[in-house]
Amino acid sequence: MHRDLSWMLQDVLKVPGARHALLLSADGLRRGATDGLGTDLADTAAAALSGLQSVSRSTGKFVDGTNESRWLQTVVEFEGGWLFLNQASAGTYLAVAASPEVDMGDITVRMQQLVQRIGSEMTSPPREAGDHT
Repeated sequence: MHRDLSWMLQDVLKVPGARHALLLSADGLRRGATDGLGTDLADTAAAALSGLQSVSRSTGKFVDGTNESRWLQTVVEFEGGWLFLNQASAGTYLAVAASPEVDMGDITVRMQQLVQRIGSEMTSPPREAGDHT
């Protein structure tokens, strides 16, 4: 069973314009979410973001022609703001939603600081057969 790591994510919201943070496993399970992000939206976003990280990681050859580039981050722009997605540790990803006015440098630095401080807590080992948690 995995612990809820929501309490660790609140620090990211100190960046002006940051709206929500979500921690998810590679297989699309919510590991934690900031206050104010409803369970249904968090679960739906975790499943979708799992697919997004997989697609992003598979496009390295398009970027450098070799497939040797390691994926670091995906940034998606919407009319209503930004989505930032990066690897937190093996099998775990951190996503942050932010307003259009967010300082992109500040949010990515804060995300990296969070990942460095709690990386060992964020590791999601592969689920075993019969593990339903």
